[in-house]
Amino acid sequence: MPGVFQLPVKEIADEARRVQDLGLQAILLFGIPAKKDEQASGAYSEDGVVQEALRAIKSKCPELVAITDVCLCEYMSHGHCGVTRIDGDHFHVLNDETVELLVETALSHAAAGADMVAPSDMMDGRIGAIREALDANSFDQVGILSYAAKFASSFYGPFREAAESPPRFGDRRSYQMDFANANEALREVALDIDEGADIVMIKPALPYIDILWRVRKRFGKPTAVYHVSGEYAMVKAAAKKGILDERAAVLEIMIALKRAGADIIVTYWARELANWTRE
Repeated sequence: MPGVFQLPVKEIADEARRVQDLGLQAILLFGIPAKKDEQASGAYSEDGVVQEALRAIKSKCPELVAITDVCLCEYMSHGHCGVTRIDGDHFHVLNDETVELLVETALSHAAAGADMVAPSDMMDGRIGAIREALDANSFDQVGILSYAAKFASSFYGPFREAAESPPRFGDRRSYQMDFANANEALREVALDIDEGADIVMIKPALPYIDILWRVRKRFGKPTAVYHVSGEYAMVKAAAKKGILDERAAVLEIMIALKRAGADIIVTYWARELANWTRE
């Protein structure tokens, strides 16, 4: 992922200031802890990497909207998005036990200054549980951006390497969505909206542009799309080989996503796009 780097907490506030000066309104934070375990304790620790980063960013850029990824995969020693149980040759992700840790993580992010939390785990019932917990702890103004339709995609590879979170066994198809099943995507979005999601997100972007359009048209809810690492890496690789013009291709992609209904685009080209659109 050329141009994309892990940043230490001591540098994150300055980077936040730079992107704010470019005109970006929001950032989405992911954290990589110093240590991982089977309870993802780094995800909800008061002095966790995201919690420390939030405090640093808010001290320097209080108006920048800070959104935090709420998932456990980067903090789990096994790389899965939840608490697991292994039975012989099979493993299970324990939904309810995972939701409890996700709630704790979201609360810790809110306490550290998050403006919005973004659960990306695809566990059942986590939006309602997080909304209830935030409201009960006086964080009723903290929003929820739900990864409402997150597909089991082959386009996540570069991010998983960068975030040091590929699963050590099995895969994530048991809790992420079947990429052939559009109707399930619509049902999942409807459930998350009913549970209190403020914004719903489709992930990945271009291979699921039909889902983006259907979700925006049917629900009329603020809708985000995540142009993921594999999509980014393909364009970068093609541009490096001279197969296509990077700027022209990226602008075409982003306009297509807007045309299909995206109110918000999560992209690794955010800084470049801020400059290009000014020009």
